[in-house]
Formats: sequence, C-alpha cells, structure tokens
Amino acid sequence: MTLERIKRYQREIIKRLIIRGILVLDTPTCLGSGNSDADNPTDLMLLRDSISDRALLTGASIAGALRNYLHEYEHGYEQEETKDSLATVLFGGIRSQDDGDQSSIIIGDALSISPSPTIELRDGVKIDSKTGTAEKGAKYDLELLAAGTEFPLYFEVVICEKDDRAKLIKALGLALQGLEKGEIGFGIKKRRGFGRCHVKAWQTWRFDLRKDDERLQWLMFDHESTKLSETETTYQSIFEALGVKLDDEDRRDRFLLKATFKLASPLLIRSSSGFNEISPDVVHLRSHRPNETNNKLESVPILSGTSLAGVLWHRAERIINTLGKSQDIIKELFGVVDEKTKEAKASRLIVSESTIKNTRDLVQNRIAIDRFTGGAYHGALFDEQILCGSDETLLTLELELRKPSEPEIGLLLLLLKDLWTSDLPVGGGSSIGRGRLQGIHAEMTWHHSGKNQPTWTICQDKHGKLEVSDAKQLGKFVTEFVQGKAA
Repeated sequence: MTLERIKRYQREIIKRLIIRGILVLDTPTCLGSGNSDADNPTDLMLLRDSISDRALLTGASIAGALRNYLHEYEHGYEQEETKDSLATVLFGGIRSQDDGDQSSIIIGDALSISPSPTIELRDGVKIDSKTGTAEKGAKYDLELLAAGTEFPLYFEVVICEKDDRAKLIKALGLALQGLEKGEIGFGIKKRRGFGRCHVKAWQTWRFDLRKDDERLQWLMFDHESTKLSETETTYQSIFEALGVKLDDEDRRDRFLLKATFKLASPLLIRSSSGFNEISPDVVHLRSHRPNETNNKLESVPILSGTSLAGVLWHRAERIINTLGKSQDIIKELFGVVDEKTKEAKASRLIVSESTIKNTRDLVQNRIAIDRFTGGAYHGALFDEQILCGSDETLLTLELELRKPSEPEIGLLLLLLKDLWTSDLPVGGGSSIGRGRLQGIHAEMTWHHSGKNQPTWTICQDKHGKLEVSDAKQLGKFVTEFVQGKAA
C-alpha cells in the first residue's frame, strides 16, 4: 500500500440515497453458475441462492453491466476508461489505479421474486460452414429463466463532502436509465437475444446524515426488504425519481435495422423441449412471453437469435468467398474464438430474438427413403409440427451493428436483401422449401454523436412494388463493400 493511499482522507459521508426498482426479464436469460459437472442434466445450470433456492442475480454482475454501459454511453465503444470519466466517479478507480477511490454505489444481490420461477431449456449446435451440417460434439444445452421473471433491485449511493454531487447524480441517472430503457442485458449470449430486461418502477429515499432525525431514519430503514413500499411514490422514470433533468450526448456509434417479414413458406426451428407421449417427434421452438392483456405467461413461437445469427454468418461467408475477399470482416462482425490461443473477440452484430404472430401449427408425416432401393426404411416414419403463416403473420427482426463502417453496412444490406427476397431460408428443412421469408417493411437508422441521425426505409406493398428512401446512399454502402478493401 502506498504512502499516499495511507494518508488520503477518509470518506466523510454526509448523505445517502437508496433506490429500489423492479427488474423484469423480456427474453430468456441464462445466469449460469459455471457448474458443468457430468451429474448435471444440462451443460450450464442456473445460479441459485443456496438457502432459498431462488434464482440469483449477483450485485457484481449488475455493477459490471452498469459500468460498461455508462462508459460506452459517455465515450463510445472500444474506448479506454479514464480517471475522470463518469464510470470512475460512480464505480470507483479503474484497475490500473493502485490508489483509486472506492465505489460510491453499493449494489445488492437480487433474488427472483417468485420462489420457483419458470425455467426453459434451450439447446444449440455449431454448424460446419463447409458441409452445412452439425459439428460432432458441438451440441450444448442451457437452463434459462423465462421472460417475465422479476428481480427486486437495491442500490445505495454514498455522497461525501468533497464529491462533485452533480456529476455523481448524473452518472447514476445515466447508468440506471440503461436498465429502464432495456439497453443493458445480463447473462450469457446477450448479443444473441438472451438477457434482455427493463425496470418497470423506481422508488427513492434520501437521508441527510448531518441531521439527527434523518440519520436515525437511515439506521432504522429496512435494508433487507425487497418489496416496493406502498407508502412511497413510485416512478416510471429514474430521472423523475432522482429529481434531475439530463440531456447528455450519447456517443455510441451504432447502426440499427428493424425489418418486418411474413412467412413465404412453412417454418421449423427444432426444439428439444416440450415433448410428451402424444407430441410429434419434432416441434417448432417456443418460448414464454407475458400476455399483453393479462400479463400471464404463454408459450409463443419464436425465431431465436442464435439461429438467425448462424444463418447470417454462413451467408456472409458465402458472399465473401464469392467476391474473393478476406474473411477478416466476418471475424469483426460475428466474433471469433481462437481454439489454440483461447483468445476471443465479441461479436459487434447484435441479433435479437423475435416472436412470430398469427401462425397456426400443422403436423406433417414424413418417412426416410432408402436411396438404393427407393423403398421406405423400416421404422423411419416420423412427424413434424411446423408453423404455417398467412397474410396476417408477422415477424420482426432487429439487428444492431456497433461501431459500423460503410462497407460493413453494405454487407448487412446484402444479407437483408437475401432474407427479403426469400433467397436465405432460416431454420430446418430448407432443402424441402421451408424457412422462406418475404419482406414487408424495413427501417434503418445510423445513431452517432453527430447532429444528423440518417434514417432509411424500404417498403413493399401487396402488389410487390418496392419503395426505397435514398436508394442512392444505400447503393453506395453496397458499392463500398463490393469494390472497397473491406476487406
């Protein structure tokens, strides 16, 4: 310990601010325990409290996610944190600072409100890009918390005499707004649609420790309670709860694409769960979502983010190979893990999980045919429950590309074109005509720190007429990719 650290002033806390909120999961979330023993039924079990057995979201996980969001909001993606950044003011010194300050915020562990939250099982497999088939030994399964699971959040901020209070409250408000707006995720595979959440309600308590009565109120406060108080005011906005108004510049550079499709052919994404004695051999993947009218959980068909990301990845590889370009852009967009050095790079392309509305199920019987005799294999009869669409079937895909370049946007537009024109099937059974989509509407926005936030739209009516806003600029992005060094 350095002499400077020994001699530095002790914290003279003059105020404390307590904040409670209710966090609601919007998509399945894997808060893994890291336990992958052979005795476990899945490859990754959920983290649970050892006493109550409720699902556990640790305060360390919340703090890490909030700090990263606040830093990216202030400085942009892939920037080094500095000593005077908002994240340092709220969460304390950075790792390279031997004499960094303590964190000004205390974050409690959160246990799920329900003692037995709904659990989903989800499996996946790595596809060989050369053969288009599953790699041997690359299948995995996960235990997930269902959407709708709620966690009570607890934050306590200590304010010292020498603190820059305005800057501290600004950092707190910006960090918590990320939770409120659903821009912070938890758990693994956050960039493939898992772990989306939002905070639906806030409550705050303020204590001036220089006053005897408020100091006593803080000592008598029920710090262990996890419920919102019935006597305190509940806020929908964290800025209203804190009594501040912030209009700080968001420096995150990101390209957002939101496209609505209908099903041009039946769709089947295989699920490993939901089987019983009378169910078909193969069923489409479903997930729990709260009903919009009564908020009760119901099972709805989905297009998983992992499936869509895999399809986009392999089509991008094919485009790159056709144009004779380097595969480096694939590694930049979709991430990479070096099996030899174990070094990894996270994907910059965020793919969301999508629900599919207004579909109907259809069970089809199939049988395997012996290619030598042309006859049916004995015992090879099986049935599949597929999704069939109509003119009212809607499927909205959401993609986010962080820190994009114009050639990368051009590649993304080529992938959108292939999905839009039914040339890029998703899910299983593509060889028998399944998984084709047809585009209806797409909206793209490039968010950056500049004043102008360009937006483009693509619409296709019932007669097939296509309307594109600023087609010249979109064409320029594609040209930058095809003719540039992106290389």
